[in-house]
Amino acid sequence: MDSGIECTLSKFADNIKLCGVVNTLEGRDAIQRDLDRLERWAHVTRMKFNKAKCKVLYVGRGNAKHNYRLGGEWIESSPEEKDLGVLVDEKLNRSRQCALAVQKANRVLGCTKTSVTCRSREVILPLYCALVRPHLEYCIQLWGPKHKKDMELLEQVQRRAMKLIRGLEHLSYEDRLSELGLFSLEERRLWGDLRAAFQYLKGAYRKAGEGLFIRECSDRTRGNGFKLKEGRFRLDVRKNFFTVRVVRHWKRLPREVVDAPSLEVFKARLDGALGNVV
Repeated sequence: MDSGIECTLSKFADNIKLCGVVNTLEGRDAIQRDLDRLERWAHVTRMKFNKAKCKVLYVGRGNAKHNYRLGGEWIESSPEEKDLGVLVDEKLNRSRQCALAVQKANRVLGCTKTSVTCRSREVILPLYCALVRPHLEYCIQLWGPKHKKDMELLEQVQRRAMKLIRGLEHLSYEDRLSELGLFSLEERRLWGDLRAAFQYLKGAYRKAGEGLFIRECSDRTRGNGFKLKEGRFRLDVRKNFFTVRVVRHWKRLPREVVDAPSLEVFKARLDGALGNVV
């Protein structure tokens, strides 16, 4: 399928994405040539694309929004599409995805509340961590919220879950988290960002990290010795991408955390340093 493809082709199971930068007519033609190659591949292998599910998503200001065809049919455009469970829109706005995640999590939390009579921490906490919180954190490095209203919307789900636990009614939300040994969702997002960055920079996905991050060349001895370069961008939306927002926090980590020999050691050392990074 990849043979001769000029643009970026991403595949996962039966999901395929063809992505390209179109600044000129040549960029438009490159995407169309790749679509023609994919159609020929489908014909040779006697497989068919579900053309009713094929959509074009335009991203970027001033997008010319060229038309494309797959075989003899024109592909319809769409303002937003789900990509492996994550809602992506043409403005790369995370608010709709936040609302969708909260909706799913609240449904599960409501079922838990009505079907489980015991309100002890030994029962509610494992159910919350296993069934509710994963909806709030699935693929969060891609769609991490940037607006306070979206962050609070996610945090409200955890607040409701903590209120179900008996014996903690007299405590504030922050004290309940401390009593239960939990982080806020905002802290967990930062923790997850840093763990993912470690994997890309020094762990199992190191080769992929070479294309995601740029190491800063400096003779200065201050800091952790593994600094990343911060890019400059005209639009604020780019500053909130995972590969950009994590750089500032990574540079503030102590040397002993960054130089951890394994992911498990990194996690243990990060727990002790997280309070100074938030």
